[in-house]
Amino acid sequence: MMKKKRHQFQPTTIIGWKEWIALPKLGILAVKAKIDTGARTSALHTFSLEEFQADGQRMVRFGIHPLQRRKDIECFCEAPVLEQRRVKDSGGHYEKRYVIQTTAKLGAVSWSINITLTNRNSMQFRMLLGRKAVEDRFLINPGCSYLAGRRLAKSYQTRRIKKTEL
Repeated sequence: MMKKKRHQFQPTTIIGWKEWIALPKLGILAVKAKIDTGARTSALHTFSLEEFQADGQRMVRFGIHPLQRRKDIECFCEAPVLEQRRVKDSGGHYEKRYVIQTTAKLGAVSWSINITLTNRNSMQFRMLLGRKAVEDRFLINPGCSYLAGRRLAKSYQTRRIKKTEL
């Protein structure tokens, strides 16, 4: 009879159900993410998604509006394709998505995550942080938000011009 391996669980960082995270290797300074333990893999809202080849490697190029309701702020990113995967969305529909791997930074914690690229335009959050990205790293308090801080929320602030300056 084989003994089941006991899971060692020791994360000490508590996060809320929504947090600001950075994806520094993609040049994304901040994006609001919903922590979604019902989703296996993380997902990022993209537009203008296209595949291309660079030095014999499959790559994707895509745009992201990191702030909801702010079409004037755009980031354009490139990343190697890890794979393409058939994913079931929240409505139960299957979609073939590109999967990339990048670094995520939440508070003081940086780690490597897999992210599927999709159109989340109709969704409230530009990113879902799935259970594979948070397991063994964080405890989630569903009654709290932004426990890692709101400092990243100001990453895209621009100076407002007063009418008297015009």
